[in-house]
Amino acid sequence: MFDAFRMKARTMIAPLMPNYNRIDLAFEHGEGAWLITADQRRFLDFGAGIATSSLGHGHPHLSKIIAEQAQRVIHVSNLYRVPQAETLASRLVEHSFADTVFFCNSGAEANEAMVKAMRKTMAETGHPERYRVICCDGAFHGRTLAMIAATGNPKYLAGFGPAVDGFDHVPFNNLNALRAAITPETAGILIEPVQGEGGIRPADLRYLRDLRATADEFGILLGFDEVQCGMGRSGKLFAHEWAGIAPDVMSLAKGIGGGFPLGAMLAREHVGRHLVPGSHGTTYGGSPLACAAGNAVLDVILAPGFLERIDRVGRHFWHGLVALAARYPSVFTEARGAGLMLGLKCAIPNAEAQSAALAEGLLSVAAGDNVLRLVPPLIITEAEVDIALAMLDATARRCLPVLQSMAAK
Repeated sequence: MFDAFRMKARTMIAPLMPNYNRIDLAFEHGEGAWLITADQRRFLDFGAGIATSSLGHGHPHLSKIIAEQAQRVIHVSNLYRVPQAETLASRLVEHSFADTVFFCNSGAEANEAMVKAMRKTMAETGHPERYRVICCDGAFHGRTLAMIAATGNPKYLAGFGPAVDGFDHVPFNNLNALRAAITPETAGILIEPVQGEGGIRPADLRYLRDLRATADEFGILLGFDEVQCGMGRSGKLFAHEWAGIAPDVMSLAKGIGGGFPLGAMLAREHVGRHLVPGSHGTTYGGSPLACAAGNAVLDVILAPGFLERIDRVGRHFWHGLVALAARYPSVFTEARGAGLMLGLKCAIPNAEAQSAALAEGLLSVAAGDNVLRLVPPLIITEAEVDIALAMLDATARRCLPVLQSMAAK
């Protein structure tokens, strides 16, 4: 036993597994859109826990509801009725295309449920051969084995053996390529109306409308991954609403719980009816505490004028980012996104831009295609946007020496 302990003591790995490149910052508390360290340094949070802290930090209504529910009951499992889940499902159905909702814990789980629902629907309606799902290049659907296959990024697939079968990939925003990829084995289409991890790339609204028409034409299912772009982030409750169409099935997570782990799959009746008892499940999903948080978030997002305010503040931020890119074209080449899901395409490595922004007191998130992702809490004010724009202006000026260094090489 002593020898085993000595061998263990000599290990070089940290107790907390080192599978993240964490920034050397720890936050003691938050206030709205601001995070504060133990030594009272303040950072304006335009990362929002990767677009998850939808109501910011310390939101009085959300905090109160979570605390009150935690004192009553936290978890009971889905062996029993969960009134908080029933309420949240009813509210989501009332305000969406869906007829029914399945709750889980994360976006990856919600997307797994969506793919399973697509396959199950086809099998139960006489087409078990239809199991393949068409996804787009630049997507991000999660970190499970199936969802890294759906994502299709070689970086995420490396080292995990053969990719899970059943996913075909086509260029984003290219309807001809997608139509050409449909075969007798195709069950459905899975896309993000606004790609997040892939570089803050919105789908063309006409493309979304054409996807709906294409799915109907071929008798396949249309699924939207709104894990990041849903729950008000686009300025509407769900991003696909801008196109005036509806999917058959959709995934939600991130902002739905305001930072508390919660995911959901929303489905129309012709999809949801096939997930009968025993076909799919979760231990933690839809707990009293998680759904109490979800209901609190909905209370705020559905309040009169809240979504319109997101749209107004998002447009103000957008115009500021366009002007910033015009002032510093050697640092930022373009602004991208919708609502409060925005980004700056960088001419320098986005990690350099992220570090420079951090030095100015602004938290951001790197994204694919060399984009600096800017996804503040939905409660952000225009005044705070202006502070962020000033910080980004200073960030660009900090980055100019980086460009000079790159040019010298």
